[in-house]
Amino acid sequence: MEIINCNLTIMVHSLEASIRFYTETLGFTLKHRFGNNWADIEGPGINLGLHPTADEIIQGNNLQIGIRVSDLKKATSDLMEKGLRMQPNKNDQANLNSFCDPDGNILYLIEI
Repeated sequence: MEIINCNLTIMVHSLEASIRFYTETLGFTLKHRFGNNWADIEGPGINLGLHPTADEIIQGNNLQIGIRVSDLKKATSDLMEKGLRMQPNKNDQANLNSFCDPDGNILYLIEI
């Protein structure tokens, strides 16, 4: 088996809102869009597939996307200026701030 790449699929309520969030708010790149059925989003070291669903999306702690940054304070400030609410989380190994996408999926900024 030859693996070409791996993709993380995120089920979303609104494809438009999710594309805006991942491209405009986070600065990722929209690589491909297939009508209102699918969007390929690329970020540093990650490929995301956004797939709209009419089913209920159950929010929970089953998925998190980590974004490593060199300056947590600046990255946090930049995202707060775009309207995101940030939740600081500190532990012994790293500082991180978490936030949610439009469907309640957890993302976090981390500075090691």
